[in-house]
Amino acid sequence: MSQQAGLNNVVQFFETISPATVAQLSQIYTDDVFFKDPFNEVHGITAASHIFEHMFKQVDAPRFVVTTSVLQGDDAFLTWDFLFRMKRFARDEQCIRGATHLRFAADGRVCMHRDYWDAAEELYEKLPLLGAMMRGLKRIARG
Repeated sequence: MSQQAGLNNVVQFFETISPATVAQLSQIYTDDVFFKDPFNEVHGITAASHIFEHMFKQVDAPRFVVTTSVLQGDDAFLTWDFLFRMKRFARDEQCIRGATHLRFAADGRVCMHRDYWDAAEELYEKLPLLGAMMRGLKRIARG
């Protein structure tokens, strides 16, 4: 499989992710994938699968909308919106905007997945009590 086909598979996977499709993660990621986001840093397909399974336990109706994808050699860069509803807090749909750096193995599957997004701005500021504190700290930091 080419890197472009691998990138197309990744985008389709994330835009249609569901509890059932998490079981198919080995078609997208290599067995020894490195995965890192603001909360996790893991090696291996089993550990990466647990992250996605946990996502479905924490939030309702999660979905990704990939807004940009760029492929250069074995590396790809995605920008995306992650839309969801918090189970414990706000019932309104929330949106986290972020980016992902992917590296593809020779077989077109992802061997490295690194997410970049601001947990303070995109998540913590939206929580009831913590949000007020985070916004206050931001005002102080701005001067």
